[in-house]
Amino acid sequence: MAALTAAAVAAVGFLAYQASANVPDNLGAKPKVSSSAPATGGHARAKPKKNPLAVPAASGTGTRVVYALGERRVWLVDAKNKSTRTFKVMPSAVSALPGTYRVTSRSGRVTGSDGVPIEHVVRFASNDDVAIGFSAAQDGSMESPDPTLKAGGVRMSRADGNAVWTFATVGAKVVVVR
Repeated sequence: MAALTAAAVAAVGFLAYQASANVPDNLGAKPKVSSSAPATGGHARAKPKKNPLAVPAASGTGTRVVYALGERRVWLVDAKNKSTRTFKVMPSAVSALPGTYRVTSRSGRVTGSDGVPIEHVVRFASNDDVAIGFSAAQDGSMESPDPTLKAGGVRMSRADGNAVWTFATVGAKVVVVR
């Protein structure tokens, strides 16, 4: 029994020596703080990531439809400033200018100025004598519009068009941001 114990102690001692011989020199050293790093009491704080689906900050308050031109995205926002739905859209050649508008008229089913049968048309602005509004193609397409047509439709899927139709009745606020 003593021989086994002595062999075990010798083996553990040998393994401990091998492990200590292979430890990097800087393992016990404190990490260097970069002179360009902000002083945070020794703890780096990660900058919170912006939620790409968050309602744009400069879009006002209250119940509204928010349309971000650059992102080609629409948000339906409730009275508590929470997005109830957001989705991508395909704008036509003529867009509304940034600002706050009200829904002026709606049409259940019509033919768009590009000749495409559309539904759930929600008009809210005009620019250069072109009516601007949200709509969905009845065939569900969201193709890039012909840039030579002077059209103001903001196309979306049929499901999203139905959501806008339900949400944005005449007089509802629409905020357009860059």
